[in-house]
Amino acid sequence: MPRVFQILAVLCALLSLSAASVVAKENEEATRAALVKIAGEGLVESHAFEYLTQLSDDVGARVTGSPESQKAVDWSLAKMRSIGLENVHAEKFQIWKGWTRGSAQAELTAPIHRRLNVDAMGWTGSTPVAGAEGELVAANVFNLDEESKNPAKFTGKIILMVVQGEPKKDQDGMLIFTQFSDFVKLVSKNGAVAIFGGQGGFKSEGMNLTHTGILGFSADFNIPVVSLTTEDQNQLERLLDGGKKVHVHLNVYNTFSDGPVESANVVGEIRGREHPEEILVVGAHLDSWDLSEGATDNGMGSVSVLAAAEAILRSGQRPRRTIRFVLFNGEEQGLLGSYAYVKQHQSEMANHLGDLVLDEGQGPIKEFQLGGRDDLVGDFQNFVDSLANIRSIRVTDKVEFGTDTGPFIMAGLPGINMNQDSPEYKYTHHSAADALEEVKPDVLAQDATLMAMTAFWIADRPERFAKPWPANKTDAMLRAQHQFEFLRATGLWPFGDQGVRENKEKPPLSE
Repeated sequence: MPRVFQILAVLCALLSLSAASVVAKENEEATRAALVKIAGEGLVESHAFEYLTQLSDDVGARVTGSPESQKAVDWSLAKMRSIGLENVHAEKFQIWKGWTRGSAQAELTAPIHRRLNVDAMGWTGSTPVAGAEGELVAANVFNLDEESKNPAKFTGKIILMVVQGEPKKDQDGMLIFTQFSDFVKLVSKNGAVAIFGGQGGFKSEGMNLTHTGILGFSADFNIPVVSLTTEDQNQLERLLDGGKKVHVHLNVYNTFSDGPVESANVVGEIRGREHPEEILVVGAHLDSWDLSEGATDNGMGSVSVLAAAEAILRSGQRPRRTIRFVLFNGEEQGLLGSYAYVKQHQSEMANHLGDLVLDEGQGPIKEFQLGGRDDLVGDFQNFVDSLANIRSIRVTDKVEFGTDTGPFIMAGLPGINMNQDSPEYKYTHHSAADALEEVKPDVLAQDATLMAMTAFWIADRPERFAKPWPANKTDAMLRAQHQFEFLRATGLWPFGDQGVRENKEKPPLSE
């Protein structure tokens, strides 16, 4: 090539790079200006605490499938419309059966007599009308394999779940959760009277509180299972450790519905200005338990979704891609609403960018967990570093299957969990303390604003943030993140040995 043509070629390349650099800089500055406006609307003019007050006091507890749950759906639809979201609607799905809490009483009858403080676990059964009495025996949460070898020893007994020693090397909290579910089914089949034990069999956290919750994904149990306060449990353990015969009387009444029960997710959108077919889901679960108002689990997340949408709309900024705001139902029974969403939107999942979820209590954001997508950590960290004036936050590729990120992760997408610094959550979680008073308005406004800014940044990038990974790559990632045993035990594992999706395996969801 003649020298003059070489020089011209280099100049053309430099001009192209310069033009691209100018465009990139203009895009970056435009996004930065939009985020500043969104931050101003979110932090200065937040209605998040007002919405949480309405949800807590006008709707209250919202057990999936209950009349109160439908009231929450209606409230959310009206709120999304009043905020100004587009395409607001409910997407119905069915859960396998409904459950209503009745009453639960217990008393220690020997060697001393006193009342015990209990509440039924969700989707668990009742004693006979006159109640039931039995001798108390212990079973170790960390040794359920051994406890299950001779289930006849629990026949006619009331079981107190205790924690002794250390968990086995391969036992994490989620795997123990599934093991306890199997144990409950086994001892129920073998004639145990009742069980004192919370989620995973673990006891309550203290402050004279019980903690309700599920014992298995989409699972119900005929045997009465009740959460006992730590203070009462400690006395029972001392009596058993002292070699004393302990007898307890229980009277528990709950009811199940017959057949499937209808529920619904609540959906609204800000349509993208350039690529409206590409979608980022921003969500939280609307359902709650029923010992209190459900303010920290997950009223805070639900109103953060609403306030995030409102901040973006009031800023006047419209992202390149669609942001779809979804309030999921049925999360507490096994991520049922988010599984229903992924199934109902299967034809467009290839156009999804991921989902962004808030569901970790009442504290400020401390970490973005990207659901196994290590390829996204670098870019995401650069964005988060720009938020340092608001709050210092770290970014990891951690997988969180305890909330509505799970089904999106399973679909190969980044299920982004906004992990929070919530030390008080261990007390408010599923308890009578889950009330409005546990939420600080300024923290709520900050979390909702960070959700709005993050959602806009993902949806407004010139280049697409993420595409779904193929099944074999998702399979390998989940195994590397030590999720296989838990997902297989719960029936959620959708891949074969080679990472190929098996159509015969379905999530625990009835349509």
